[in-house]
Amino acid sequence: MSADFIARVIGLGLFLFMGGYLGFSFSRAIQGDVYAITVSFGLIGGVFGAVFSPYISTKPMKALRARLSRISAESLFAGLVGLVVGLVVAALLTFPLSLLPDPLGNILPVIMVVLFGYFGVALFVMRQTDMMNVFSSIMGRGGSGDASTAGTWGQIARNVLLDTSVIIDGRVADIAKTGFLPGTLLIPRFVLNELQYIADSSDSLRRQRGRRGMEVLAELQKLTNITVRISDIDVDGMREVDDKLVILARQLKCPILTNDYNLNRVAELQGVTILNINELANAVKSVVLPGESMEINIIQEGKEMNQGVGYMDDGTMVVVENGNRYIGRIKHVSVTKVLQTAAGRMIFAKPED
Repeated sequence: MSADFIARVIGLGLFLFMGGYLGFSFSRAIQGDVYAITVSFGLIGGVFGAVFSPYISTKPMKALRARLSRISAESLFAGLVGLVVGLVVAALLTFPLSLLPDPLGNILPVIMVVLFGYFGVALFVMRQTDMMNVFSSIMGRGGSGDASTAGTWGQIARNVLLDTSVIIDGRVADIAKTGFLPGTLLIPRFVLNELQYIADSSDSLRRQRGRRGMEVLAELQKLTNITVRISDIDVDGMREVDDKLVILARQLKCPILTNDYNLNRVAELQGVTILNINELANAVKSVVLPGESMEINIIQEGKEMNQGVGYMDDGTMVVVENGNRYIGRIKHVSVTKVLQTAAGRMIFAKPED
């Protein structure tokens, strides 16, 4: 049975009783026909309850659940702790305040409970990250047994949103294995739905990319050094996945892990932190300076005449001047120039002999 049906049944019974009781009291006041008036008022109350009960109970509850689903678990926990602390402080103040003469002795305790409850929730939610870090440091001080607990708190303290492109890319699993990606990897349900849509595509290439993303996601969930959470949290009024991710990142105050250039630019314009895997890959590539020597396997011709092209172990392209004659051979070359482009780093070199 649906929640609407249950609410209608409960509302029918409750308003039926209230209508009947009101009709009975009214009939006695006017000294009329008790049975007829009681039944009439009861039926009117039952109809009113059956029609309007969902709007009184079910609809507000759905709106409240939708609102709570947009709030992160960290904010909910911080708000709960803040409410408890605020109420404890208010309880300590209510006794001395209740000794004041009326009406202050009756009004001030109630005001203190409301104010301290509100300020407790607001303060702890505003400083939730600092609070998690304090808990993490406290729990991490006591030996090896507490270290695992401290690691759990450290993961709770930060969420990282994943978009579809970075899941399909696959490198996120390798980065997660190294431990350089702390926190909880948060995958919204709409990202998972888009990934499933790609995996079910009629185009073979898109279908392979989607299935690869599913495999990467399954691999991430098997890792023990990182937490992966799939959340039903959603953003109303938006249809595009990228727009939803940006708004969600602003609400949760967390970064987005991606390799999508367009999403990167849009998110930066709106003040959202971006963790770009392509930028990370470029940052960790080998650093070479003009004049250095290296061995490179020249495997193909370049775009310009007499050029040869090879690749370093990290994938950096090396363009060798007059290197087309050495295709298929490992050659000692000297670096002449290092060029940083949007696609990555390119190295220009020339044969040493």
